[in-house]
Amino acid sequence: MRRTFWLASYPKSGNTWFRMLVANLRQESAVDINDLPEHSGIASARGLFDNVLLFPSGLLTHEECDRLRPRVYEELAHDAGQDDPEDPDTRIGDVRFVKTHDAWTYTDRGEPLLGGLAGAEGAILIVRDPRDVAPSLANHGNQTIDEAITFMGNSDAAFCGQRDRQPNQLRQQLPRWSGYNASWLDQKDIPVHLVRYEDMQADAVTVFRNALAFAGIEISEEEAAQAVRFADFGELKKQETERGFREAPRNSPGGGFFRRGVSGAWHDELTPAQVARIETDHADMMTRLGYSLSDRHDERIAS
Repeated sequence: MRRTFWLASYPKSGNTWFRMLVANLRQESAVDINDLPEHSGIASARGLFDNVLLFPSGLLTHEECDRLRPRVYEELAHDAGQDDPEDPDTRIGDVRFVKTHDAWTYTDRGEPLLGGLAGAEGAILIVRDPRDVAPSLANHGNQTIDEAITFMGNSDAAFCGQRDRQPNQLRQQLPRWSGYNASWLDQKDIPVHLVRYEDMQADAVTVFRNALAFAGIEISEEEAAQAVRFADFGELKKQETERGFREAPRNSPGGGFFRRGVSGAWHDELTPAQVARIETDHADMMTRLGYSLSDRHDERIAS
C-alpha cells in the first residue's frame, strides 16, 4: 500500500523545487526537470478523476466534481496495484507525494475536498513571503503585479474556475494568500508540517530532511546534500534554458518558470504602494509565519 502525503502550497511558493529535491534523492546525476510527473502529479488533474471514476469530469460542474473528489483521493490512497508507467507520481519508497494548490476546503456535504485521513496521512505545507509571491505569480500568469496582488487578496479567487469553457484542470480554490495558508494550518483533519521557502534557501539540507522525517522517511545528511546540489536553482534554470520546461507558463513576460528564485527580491521589484497593499491584506498571516512587516507598514499603523 502506498502512503500519500500532500505537497501543498499557494502557487509560486516553492512546490516545484521541493518536488525536484524528492526526484533527485539517491540519483547519480541531476534529474531532467521534464521527468517530473505532469498530468498525475497534481491533485487537480482531470485524468486522475476520469480514470478512477470512469466518467468524464468535463460533463460535470465544479460543484459536482467537488462532491466526487474525496472518493478519488480515497481510492488512489488505497490503491495497492502495480505502478502504471502511463500514470507516474513523485515518490520515495512506499511514500507518494502529490502536489496540490487546493485550499483545505469542504464539499457542500461537509466532507474534506481532499478526503481527510482517507485521502492522505498528512501534508507538507510550503509557504513563501507574499511580497515575493506577487511578482512571480504575475510572471506566471502573464499579468501585472498589481493584478497579481488583487488576485492574492480575493476571497473568491481560483485556478481553473471558468464556467464558460472546460479548463485543463479541476477547479482549485485559492481564498486569498492568507486564507489559503490558514485553511491548511487551522484544519484538524490531517497533520501538517510547515516549510518556509526562505528556510529552504538558508539550509535546504536540514529543512528537506526534517520534512521527509515527518513523512516517516529517514535520509542521511549526505543524501540530502546531493539532492540539494542536483536541484540547485542554477541547474534548474540551466535545464529550462536549454530544453524548456513543460510546466512553464505560455507567453510569460519573464520568459520562463524558474525566474529568480531568491528571497527578498521584492525589495527591488515592488513599489512602496504595492508593498503596502500586500501587507495591509495579509499582515496577520505574515506575522504568524514569521515574515517581518516593513517600516512603512509600521508607520501606517502608528499614524
